[in-house]
Amino acid sequence: MIAMYFWAFVVGGAICVLGQLLFDVAKLSPGHTMCLLVVLGAIVSGFGLYEPLIDFAGAGATTPITSFGNSLVQGAMQEARRHGIVGVLTGMFEVTSSGISAAIIFGFIGALLFKPKG
Repeated sequence: MIAMYFWAFVVGGAICVLGQLLFDVAKLSPGHTMCLLVVLGAIVSGFGLYEPLIDFAGAGATTPITSFGNSLVQGAMQEARRHGIVGVLTGMFEVTSSGISAAIIFGFIGALLFKPKG
């Protein structure tokens, strides 16, 4: 069990270090860095390598933003097998819609409760 925690920490930390390097060294904006990590997760998932990474690292691979790209690809591929090309579009949003909805709802509640600095 300790090894599972260790590898989750190492893999999750490596993904976060990659994001921090993109942000600091490559001087990418936070939005560009986030989008690049989502696309990277989607590409790795498309090659079939993200699921073995999840099996190996657990939450270390499912918690970072790269997992969102994996979820998009997995949903699209699953629905494409069932419904063809239309399933590609619907599958991406079916799998990730609860996370997107939660982000919108909590962002709205936060905007109502707190005064933004600006």
